[in-house]
Amino acid sequence: MRVVVAEDSLLTREGIVHVLARAGNEVTAQVGDAEALLAAVAVDAPDLVIVDVRMPPTHTTEGIEAARAILGAHPGVAVLVLSQYIEPGYALTLLQERPDGVGYLLKERISDAAVLVDAVHRLTEGESLVDPTIVRTLMRRQRDPGPLAGLSEREVEVLALVAEGLSNKAIAERLFITERTVEAHLTRILPKLGLRAGPDVHRRVLAALAFVKGSRPAE
Repeated sequence: MRVVVAEDSLLTREGIVHVLARAGNEVTAQVGDAEALLAAVAVDAPDLVIVDVRMPPTHTTEGIEAARAILGAHPGVAVLVLSQYIEPGYALTLLQERPDGVGYLLKERISDAAVLVDAVHRLTEGESLVDPTIVRTLMRRQRDPGPLAGLSEREVEVLALVAEGLSNKAIAERLFITERTVEAHLTRILPKLGLRAGPDVHRRVLAALAFVKGSRPAE
């Protein structure tokens, strides 16, 4: 995969680049600010961009705004956003704008090289990915009325793991149930969310988006 890495911390950036290179990916550019990121994407046409939420000069929303610009202008580029903080609103914003090929992970998660490499593969295959810590935070919040209100407790658990980007096999292992049982739950969940038959990956992405949207605090 061709990857552009945008991270203002030199140590963190070099660590990400090292892991990606060892996994056989080509890092076409590594930059320290959002402006340089946008320029690199325009020139290099990467498969994936990895960007920190908070970038110079103000370290507020430069990274997330750059991610949104890339998603809008380059539909073929997947985006993995990294953050030191649990900020579900950012994940929701990105998934609403393009629910495929978008991921949001806490920086602490990528200290495990396998997690970063797996995220790269999942996102470039068109899946979505939300950090498990954010998913758990959303599950604890009061839910808005909507399609999720019709799900059972177990169905919500399954859907939450779909939102994390887990496969049916991984969900079965996490919940100590069979893979066939997971498939049965999803067969019931997807129609309840108004998702009709279609490509499995795309429906899973939409289901993950429905979970994130439905887990916002009630007004």
